[in-house]
Amino acid sequence: MGRPHCDYNIGFYPAYDTFKPEGIECDDCIELSPEEMESLRLKNIKNLDQTAAAKKMGVSQSTFQRVLTSAYKKVSLALIEGKELKILTKRP
Repeated sequence: MGRPHCDYNIGFYPAYDTFKPEGIECDDCIELSPEEMESLRLKNIKNLDQTAAAKKMGVSQSTFQRVLTSAYKKVSLALIEGKELKILTKRP
């Protein structure tokens, strides 16, 4: 049995939650979690280093790295393979 899922501090929910290639029916949908979206925002938009970003999210640096790596892979797959990208939202 794995460790219990921790609550992440999420400071942003996007206005749009689905991105897909125009004019193409997408069979596969890649889902990006709120934690993955927040990690991308903190690292690439806010330009925080991993330690500061992890602190802001309330997780360890290694957890932040794992979440960020997963986000990069999912976004890359969606762009390169032309798949739909859906951002999951857990509104408070």
